[in-house]
Amino acid sequence: MNASTYSEIPAREDFLGHPKGVFVCFFTEMWERFSFYGMKALLLLYLLKHHRFSDDMGYDLIGAYGGLVYAVPVIGGLIADRWLGMRKAVVLGGVLLCLGHLGMAVEGADAQVVNGVVVRDEGALQVFYLSLALIIMGVGFLKPNISTIVGKLYAPEDPRRDSGFTLFYAGINVGGLFAGLICAFLGETYGWKYGFGAAGIGMLAGLGMFLWGQKYLHGHAEPKDPALLRERIGPLVREWWIYLGAFAGVAVVWQLIQRTWTVHGAMHLVAIAFVTWFVWFLLRQCNKVEREQMIALLVTILGVLVFFTLYEQTYGSWLTFTDRLMTKDMFPSLVSDASGTLPWSLFVMAASVPLMVLALRASDRGDRRMAGWLIVLLVAGMGIACFRDVVLVPQTAGSLTFLGSFFIVLLSPLFAWLWPWLEARGRNPGKPLKSAIGLLFAALSFLPLIAAAKVAGSGAMASVWWLVLAYLILEIGEMCLSPIGLSAVTQLSVARVVGLMMGGFWLATAYSEMLAAQFGKLASLDIPEGGGIDMAQAAAKYGELFQLLLWIGLGSALLFLLLAPLLRRMMHGVK
Repeated sequence: MNASTYSEIPAREDFLGHPKGVFVCFFTEMWERFSFYGMKALLLLYLLKHHRFSDDMGYDLIGAYGGLVYAVPVIGGLIADRWLGMRKAVVLGGVLLCLGHLGMAVEGADAQVVNGVVVRDEGALQVFYLSLALIIMGVGFLKPNISTIVGKLYAPEDPRRDSGFTLFYAGINVGGLFAGLICAFLGETYGWKYGFGAAGIGMLAGLGMFLWGQKYLHGHAEPKDPALLRERIGPLVREWWIYLGAFAGVAVVWQLIQRTWTVHGAMHLVAIAFVTWFVWFLLRQCNKVEREQMIALLVTILGVLVFFTLYEQTYGSWLTFTDRLMTKDMFPSLVSDASGTLPWSLFVMAASVPLMVLALRASDRGDRRMAGWLIVLLVAGMGIACFRDVVLVPQTAGSLTFLGSFFIVLLSPLFAWLWPWLEARGRNPGKPLKSAIGLLFAALSFLPLIAAAKVAGSGAMASVWWLVLAYLILEIGEMCLSPIGLSAVTQLSVARVVGLMMGGFWLATAYSEMLAAQFGKLASLDIPEGGGIDMAQAAAKYGELFQLLLWIGLGSALLFLLLAPLLRRMMHGVK
């Protein structure tokens, strides 16, 4: 079978060995992740410093927000599959995200302490809550569908499929990398509205790229049955009821996000309901092999839950620890004054969309040489800008979150080579062992931070290089564990409930966001108005939290290591 038979898309529609639609999705997701992680890098610091939330209030809110962000896509994916179609769902999600991110730029007046009481700008705070609700609903419609579109661009047997998803995943991390360097830097250096505004403009760029590139999707993202959308229900057709329902959902989430206890309570109830259904399904609907595979799947999902509970400390306790007790610049002697400094990444990212459009148009004309040079120019520009902004530009606690995506980009080629190399020699570890390794590295990532806390406890700011080392170790763990969860669902789930189990996977991820926030509260500080931080006391609290998470990670890794032989047998040949 020759390569041209693998896909329904003509070869002339390929670019750099992949369907051109993949690059449209790449840039759409890159900008969506840019806006998402740019906002996330600022969120907790914004709450603590601008609205003067207590640490506990801040952690409760980011936990509720994170939980809803990962729970709502279950609904958005179902609506797209049944009625709306992926293209319309992505556009709807993009519009909601643009509105939400731009709304975040309305920062209002700084909160003030009057007679010992915090007085906040309630109008601006309501706009903030509404913006979070728009972002949550937007992610719910965009996130599960943009990746599905990528899969639709390849025939099932197309050997380019895996590398296409690798390329798409790179878009996520490129967006996350520049989110910290641009959005977080602007927000903490020039003002919160500039950081959040940059995130909003980024999402507009992503939506514009997706709308422009519709011709490259070749109808693969359209509704399965357009007639269902045109069906009239009362005064309106079904499609408009879905749009109205989305905005009604925004109104509901707007209220829920202000009452974080309702979100946390709902997550507990959903977890109990899912476990109850799971036990019933195992006992009444499964044969022996199905039962064992489903149990192995549930254990795998629980491993992912523990991993991301540890991982999400990067936007919680790691962030506040860095802000309060660590130096920020990796090369302080080379860093220039922050005044008047703008990251070069800002200009490179702004140029990325027109360069990609020109490259695709050049490819359409058959000018592959010009298209290739434009891509080389873009990649080189990103590399130069990243180097300059990391080395010469002052860093902030939020901007240093770029380290996570940075190490993913560096490590991805290594692991892309490593797993096939081990597979060829019959030494590729299975899913249970990879889970154990991932959890082990997640646990070990807290060791540098424990050392940093000890340094800070002596009264000196800990070196940022402890944080760099922590991120490196953590991302090695992610490279081991991240491919496991979704593939396990598709391989181990009983076919008739695979959609429900995929929902269970995302709900577990949502639950991990909530758990991560609750753990972060163990290091909450009560900083008096106008007073400084007692470094010894703060370092002790952070050190205790990091030690606890270290032992949770080590215990989980050991448990998975011991269970690995049993889980392999229960998977019945699934690797």
